[in-house]
Amino acid sequence: MTEQFTGSPEDADLMRADSLAREIFSGIANKWALLIINVLGERTLRFSELRTGIEGISHKMLTQNLRMLERDGLVERTVHPTVPPRVDYVLTEPGQALRATVNGMCGWTRRYLGHIEASRRRFGA
Repeated sequence: MTEQFTGSPEDADLMRADSLAREIFSGIANKWALLIINVLGERTLRFSELRTGIEGISHKMLTQNLRMLERDGLVERTVHPTVPPRVDYVLTEPGQALRATVNGMCGWTRRYLGHIEASRRRFGA
C-alpha cells in the first residue's frame, strides 16, 4: 500500500525551489530515469539487461539513476546470494503508477514528433 504524504504543504509545492516535491520531480524528470522506468515496465531485469535496453546510457549514469529510483522507493533492488552475485531490478507499486505517466509522455512524443520537427525547421530558417 502506498503511504500518504504527511509533511508540510511547502514540502509538496513544486513552485518552491527548496521543496521535497521539486527535488523528486527533478530526479524523475531526467531522460535516463524516464527511460529506465519505461524499459523496466512490468518485468524484472538485471543491470546488464537494462543497459542493453537503453542505448547510450553509461554504466555510471545507469548506476546513479537506479540508486536514486531505489532511494525514492520507485525501484526495488534484489541481490541474490550466488557466485557471482545476481542483482535484479523491478518497479514498485509507485514506480508502476509513474510508468503510466511515462507511457503517456511517450505517446505524446510519438504523436507530436512531426509537428515539433517541422516547428524546429521553421524556427531555424
